[in-house]
Amino acid sequence: MSESHTPSGGSARLNTGVAHNARVWNYWIGGKDNYEVDQQVGEQVAGMFPIIRDIARADRWFLGRAVRFLAEEQGVRQFLDIGTGLPTVENTHEIAQRIAPESRIVYVDNDPIVLVHARTLLTSTADGVTDYIDADVHDPDAILERAAQTLDFSEPVAVMMLGILNFVLDAAEARDIAHRVMAALPSGSYLALTHPTFDADLGGEGQIPAMKFWNENATPPICARSREDIAAFFEGLELLEPGLVSCSQWRAEPDSPLVVPQFGAVAVKP
Repeated sequence: MSESHTPSGGSARLNTGVAHNARVWNYWIGGKDNYEVDQQVGEQVAGMFPIIRDIARADRWFLGRAVRFLAEEQGVRQFLDIGTGLPTVENTHEIAQRIAPESRIVYVDNDPIVLVHARTLLTSTADGVTDYIDADVHDPDAILERAAQTLDFSEPVAVMMLGILNFVLDAAEARDIAHRVMAALPSGSYLALTHPTFDADLGGEGQIPAMKFWNENATPPICARSREDIAAFFEGLELLEPGLVSCSQWRAEPDSPLVVPQFGAVAVKP
């Protein structure tokens, strides 16, 4: 796409002159829904921190493994995907409804390009439901209120928060968002979450200058956190095996060598 092109259905919030996370992420995983400015910033970040493309792909693969695990092994039939990003292949509803066609999925995002593409591409099976909420992660009460119109909060829900709380810069607010969402859901619900880290044991030191460049040249601003800070999102929940690990290692094949500085975990509400 050229920098001046605006997809049909875009809104006044659409700014194609500034790189945006959803579109840069799409660029890193080989998608086409991005602009010249996104490609330029994406290339600059990748030059500073070459593993970023591996992180983007590993995060996507984590999504697939987590949804399959939750739908197949745990019997989850409701998913709340907060910060869904641009549709690619093997989206949450596609995996869940392939396993159980009656599954109900609500996607949440506040980027107009994401919402335009979601409504066009993310269509449900006849037996299930796929819905979309235009809302901001900073307003969990609005997300819950609107999601309750589609999901039954008396039954377990799997909340997917992949690479989203890193855009909530205040650590206490980020913890509060995770806790408030899970507090509204019944026992047997799940939280699947990924988050970038600067921890050296996962090779995260390079995130710091790359994120500084990002915050000066793109939107929204982002942060990395320590293992301890990310573990706090799961307070009151029970982490499932293998616990909080590099998202590329979570229930991956035994011979998978890739380790990326992005934590991932799935936990259940007792």
